[in-house]
Amino acid sequence: MIEVVEKKTALNRTNVDAGKKLPIKVVQFGEGNFLRAFIEYAFQKLNQKTNFNAGIAVVQPIDRGMVDMLNDQDGLYTLFLKGIKKGEEIQHQELITNIVKGVDPYKDFEDYLSLAKEEELQFIISNTTEAGIAYVATDSMEMKPPSSFPAKLTVLLHERFQHFQGNPEKGLTIIPCELINHNSETLKEIIYKYCEDWKLDESFKKWLENHCSFHSTLVDRIVPGYPKDEIEAYNAQLPYKDNLIVSAEAFLLWVIEGADELKAKLPFHKTDLDVKIVKDMQPYRTRKVRILNGAHTAMVPFSLLYGNATVKETVDNDFTGTFVNNAIFEEINNVLPMDKAELDSFADEILDRFRNPFIKHQLADIALNSVSKFKVRVLPSLLEYVEKYNRLPTHLTFAFACLIRFYKGTWNGEDLPIKDSDEVVAFFKKVWSTNDLNQVVEQTLSNSDFWDEDLTKVPHLPSAIILALNEIDSHGIEKGFKNFATKNSNQ
Repeated sequence: MIEVVEKKTALNRTNVDAGKKLPIKVVQFGEGNFLRAFIEYAFQKLNQKTNFNAGIAVVQPIDRGMVDMLNDQDGLYTLFLKGIKKGEEIQHQELITNIVKGVDPYKDFEDYLSLAKEEELQFIISNTTEAGIAYVATDSMEMKPPSSFPAKLTVLLHERFQHFQGNPEKGLTIIPCELINHNSETLKEIIYKYCEDWKLDESFKKWLENHCSFHSTLVDRIVPGYPKDEIEAYNAQLPYKDNLIVSAEAFLLWVIEGADELKAKLPFHKTDLDVKIVKDMQPYRTRKVRILNGAHTAMVPFSLLYGNATVKETVDNDFTGTFVNNAIFEEINNVLPMDKAELDSFADEILDRFRNPFIKHQLADIALNSVSKFKVRVLPSLLEYVEKYNRLPTHLTFAFACLIRFYKGTWNGEDLPIKDSDEVVAFFKKVWSTNDLNQVVEQTLSNSDFWDEDLTKVPHLPSAIILALNEIDSHGIEKGFKNFATKNSNQ
């Protein structure tokens, strides 16, 4: 018997009812998985809940990208959301319909410039990777296009200024989403540098200053992207053929710096999305770095030495899961200058994300540059705990010892997945070759190149790390921690 395979129709606006094309209110630099799973989804919810009526034009920021594939599907694609929320499994799929067109400025520069003339354009959104907000001295107004994202944006803003003759009402709201701190300030500074380089009119600079606004952001959503290993299972759920499926976790957080005027422009408070428009986003950035990233970094050496392979295994295991919980709720959250209930609620969401059965987050993948990550993400919590309570935090101190032990490079005869700079690897190879724990701890803690300070000055920290390392090598992680917790509390 010959099996007949049904041929699905292509995904486009002819074959699928995706509603009318919306007016372009947003120009988005970047067409990758993250933006399509985050920004398009957020604006689609805003359209649905508030009749925001915003279409998005997507600009390909580099000379190779996915704009052609996007245009082949008339800007349509399916977003699959999967995750855990308060213990309940969430699976949801949605056809994203708010992309009006994709633009490749390398193929059609005039099409790119035409975006500046859109009557209803209000917002510029970007995520061009951390390297995208960069000044390139060789960029010029004559290039079609300039190479850097800030230069491309300067050209677009100048074209809009000229087309609308400096109309104050045609200024734009610029919201970069690149994962660098103070992203809007950095972007704005580079744009002004191009204004100087290119000798642009003072009237244009005044229009930028007085009628355009720049807003720094924090974005948070895990987006695995195109599920190539399971694509048949995903496509089986759809009545059409989609070449741009994107998968993401259910969790979404978007923090934008702005005042009431921005809230009026972007009424996300009328949706159920966790989009916060706040005067100062730094506390939220600190919260994410300390709880989400800090828990990740603290757990990696500890959990790998214990024998786990993934984040999910770590939080599901009775021993390692309890360790991570206590590190977060008893130590990290207790020193952050925010409402404790709000911090604990955020931490509960983080742990749900860690348990997400649809995302296999390998501990070895998170191990990259663990020393520098520990300095930024974990060490501040440890030091602030000492300052506040005049004692060492048990779990973060033991995690610090696990980090040092991890960089010895082997455990139970097996190589450990160390991924760091040559200098860091060479340092630990040298200190561990002494086979003297006192020297290992003394030289590691006093290395101000690692920590920006001499940690041997922290009361009781060197002796506690030595105690933990002795326990780890004598009894392993689980018994070693229990012994350490008992002995350290008696010191």
